[in-house]
Amino acid sequence: MIVVGAGIVGLACAWWLQCRGHRVLLLDPALADPGTEDRDPGGLERSGSRAALGVLMADSFHRDRGRAWELRQRSLDLWSQWRHALEQRGHPIPYRAGVLMLAANDAEEGRLVALGARKRALGLPLELWDRQRLEPLQPTLPQPSLAGLHSGRDGQLDPTATLAALAADAQERGLARKPEAAVALQAHQGGWRVDLAGGGREQAAWVVLANGTTAGALLDAVPATAGRWALEPVLGQALELELAAPLPASWPGTVVWRGLNLVPRPDLEGGRRLWLGATLEPGDRADPDQLSGLRQLGGAAPDWLRGAQVVRHWQGLRPRPIGRPAPLLELVAPGLLLAAGHYRNGLLLAPASATWVADQIEA
Repeated sequence: MIVVGAGIVGLACAWWLQCRGHRVLLLDPALADPGTEDRDPGGLERSGSRAALGVLMADSFHRDRGRAWELRQRSLDLWSQWRHALEQRGHPIPYRAGVLMLAANDAEEGRLVALGARKRALGLPLELWDRQRLEPLQPTLPQPSLAGLHSGRDGQLDPTATLAALAADAQERGLARKPEAAVALQAHQGGWRVDLAGGGREQAAWVVLANGTTAGALLDAVPATAGRWALEPVLGQALELELAAPLPASWPGTVVWRGLNLVPRPDLEGGRRLWLGATLEPGDRADPDQLSGLRQLGGAAPDWLRGAQVVRHWQGLRPRPIGRPAPLLELVAPGLLLAAGHYRNGLLLAPASATWVADQIEA
């Protein structure tokens, strides 16, 4: 079978299928140079996976039923299993537990209180932190912080290390890779033929499209699928900061302030590096005003954050479905699966997406 796209979802699908005993060919031009793939001279990461922050918000998701909720819960459990399996095979993934969502006004506090109550009724360990618990935290949180909801099961995976671990273990299991772009699909001899940018062709009984916004373009050329699974890019800018002093061990993990994430890097010793992101900018052009607002947390950045040194700025494109909820997990036609459009949650939802793909193939 063929998996198109070597982002986190495509790699997860390829790795899991290899684990299940299938022979998989992974197609993506990014495979030509793992160190610089998909990055243009302006620093734009065309792969949303390589621009991700790796935050896993499953228990703290604002819903507690439905497809999106079930996918998040399944993925959170699977990530725990997958990290253990990969570590046992010599491919550990840095991980930091904990997500703290902050409320800046009475309305936000009310929503956090209600969310926490609903999740605790389901037996999930979410804790409401009042101002008295938040105020002693050092360095100081963005202000005003009236309350916080802490999720101990949620956390953050290092995206680059996750991609590398899945890729390395999949290759050890026999994954075939070809650094070329798929440019056309055609039903062929009971399966599918994939035409490649270099002029070659590959064919298989099953094809999995996990190649972000370009998946829609491939499907547009397949009879009866044109326009049914449209995807649009949403650009996100992010920063890596170096702090004057390391974050203490008591820091509560990823801190979410009005939709923006302050993410301590889990893969570096010393605790002085922090990721800050990400903006939501429809299209593929970065807005410098959005970056300035991110840097200052909309005017709420505490002094220690304002004084941090910017060591890296990057931006990536995240595929958002048009007119449909994310993600798109669809049996498009016999032998043709779509696993794309994960928008801001590709890393979180990769395991549930991969197991869904395997279930379709093995049904």
